[in-house]
Amino acid sequence: MTPRWTPAIENTHLLAPSVANSILAFGAQNPEMARHILVSEINPNHADTAALTLGTALFDSVNCVIVAGRRNGVERLAACCVRATTRANVNHTIKRRLDVRKCSFLHMEDAVERTGMEFGGITPLGLDSTWPVWLDTLVLNGPAIIGSGLRTSKIKLPGTVLAQFPGFEVIDGLAIDPVTAAQADRP
Repeated sequence: MTPRWTPAIENTHLLAPSVANSILAFGAQNPEMARHILVSEINPNHADTAALTLGTALFDSVNCVIVAGRRNGVERLAACCVRATTRANVNHTIKRRLDVRKCSFLHMEDAVERTGMEFGGITPLGLDSTWPVWLDTLVLNGPAIIGSGLRTSKIKLPGTVLAQFPGFEVIDGLAIDPVTAAQADRP
């Protein structure tokens, strides 16, 4: 199925409700930028990055992972967005930013429940506004294909536009090269 990218603001029926609300609110404040936010229906079997075949480079896909840790008995969460060609730097940058001793990805069931989004469609748009949303600097380089909150569609927008959403922060070193990560993980 070749994607047919259409303006997201005109096709909110293809988005999870919280994602649609986020895009509509952003569009009301930034109409020029909002016209660059596109959506396309996809085969739900291709919602996971590993199976995504939209005729684009893997680099264009941006994964949003929810990371959690605890400090003094208080849970700390963050949504971290990294290019599909990289890995989230959980053991260093993210752990430091969360200010916790140990952190990890939320389990799939927990992430789905807490985001209100479908697995394979989790996106930084429309998340709980108390969670920080961090983007790796590489996300700014080119288009970003992200989840729509649903497995049946994807959003495509310039990474620079994604970075303009309220509360989003660009973090250098949020992601690492998977080869470098594998070498660092060896004993």
